[in-house]
Amino acid sequence: MRLGKLTDYATVVLTEMAQRPGERRSTAELAQHTHLSATTVAKLLRQLAQAGVVKATRGANGGYVLAHDAGRITIADVVAALEGPIALTSCTVHGEGCPIDDHCGVRTNWWRINAAIERALASVTLADMSAPLPAQEFPLRRVDAPHTRQTAGA
Repeated sequence: MRLGKLTDYATVVLTEMAQRPGERRSTAELAQHTHLSATTVAKLLRQLAQAGVVKATRGANGGYVLAHDAGRITIADVVAALEGPIALTSCTVHGEGCPIDDHCGVRTNWWRINAAIERALASVTLADMSAPLPAQEFPLRRVDAPHTRQTAGA
């Protein structure tokens, strides 16, 4: 499972905005401070404004500001704004039917897993992202190789 690049970039832009709360920031300024292209930042800010994560003001003194305090905007909010509902499988999205729904033995476990991930994302705010934990607390793990289970005798 991997979030899209734009979602990752959105956290970078929003964390930069959280560093100076209440201050209206331009697309160009945010692009400069985050080292992202102005086009990418503009696209992200439009989506985030539509989702109510940031507020946009037009005009000479226009720009973007967080719609809420950084401590109230969660990473789950950001993911939902960019990716849509948090759903690992189609059965975890309300309203989507599945042809084997009546006979599925794993559906409730997928709901449980999905809920755990959603809780984890909702437990981290932009304020938390602005003050990251030391890297040594979370050792890096390679994710480029698929995880496989070794069977007995293999």
